[in-house]
Amino acid sequence: MPLTSREEEPALGLWHGLEGSTARLINHSENETFRIDAVNGQRFTLRIHRPGYQNSASIESELAWLTALRGSTDLLIPEPVTGRNGQWLQCFTTEAGAERTGVLFRFIEGQEPSPQDNLEDLFVTLGTYAAKLHRHASGWAPPAGFKRQVWKASTILDPDGLWGDWRQAPGVNQANRPVLERLTETLWQRLADFGTGADRYGLIHADMRLGNLLVDGESVWLIDFDDCGFCWFAYDFAAAISFHETSPAIPSLRSAWVRGYRTARELGDADIAIIDSMVMLRRMALLAWIGTHGETGLAQAHAQGFADDTAGLAQRYLHGPIWA
Repeated sequence: MPLTSREEEPALGLWHGLEGSTARLINHSENETFRIDAVNGQRFTLRIHRPGYQNSASIESELAWLTALRGSTDLLIPEPVTGRNGQWLQCFTTEAGAERTGVLFRFIEGQEPSPQDNLEDLFVTLGTYAAKLHRHASGWAPPAGFKRQVWKASTILDPDGLWGDWRQAPGVNQANRPVLERLTETLWQRLADFGTGADRYGLIHADMRLGNLLVDGESVWLIDFDDCGFCWFAYDFAAAISFHETSPAIPSLRSAWVRGYRTARELGDADIAIIDSMVMLRRMALLAWIGTHGETGLAQAHAQGFADDTAGLAQRYLHGPIWA
């Protein structure tokens, strides 16, 4: 269960000016996110980390990249706020005695886009953002001790994957498991053939889905770098269509994303050809995630039929392009 606004109160004193603030839970998926309204009128977002997922070194590495991006690119991304001790990451004990960690960000205006919106222009922007992220990561020298997770076949498809075992997810059964097993074997082979050369694999956001965007007029903010890690660059498109892979709009959104990407970074034919594999890899990651995050509203909203729909996509992938 997520923390209540009262349970996270001990954290507020760790930053200047937050004493007496009001807190409201606005999201619970991997982490718990609170809107903080300070008595002086300022607003912030407080992210309380899920126990057992990211450790302190990993979170501090995320924030190091975030800060480097803010200093070297024009991307609209969150600004972390240091605490009284000068550190971004703060540790605290809840009133119930649980040890938790949190990061404070300046509040960002905007609304999450809807899958029912006309998203082509947005996906041009997302492609451009992804290219700029990848270009920066390719030329950036991370600080000593930098540590982020690795997203690859083993960490997604194996039983001990980072998000759990897709085989244990709701809806996986004797009817659909054989095609999901064939998909797993095929992904292993195709990803090994594609390789992890520096032109196609590196540090990425890894979760550029609609739920991690805030649109405010003409401004598009990319938030929540909590899953950033090392993966294939094309995976950032797959993450952008998370939970909506069966939508008939996907082919046009893919074309828009590629157009945007190519304005800022080269994207070759091999990179485009591997996109279907990235979509299926991401889909399997989400299937596992639903199985281990059943307490969240996001998992509950998508669990029904997700395994069967994944098997349907897998059948198309195994016999040709997912989208003709």
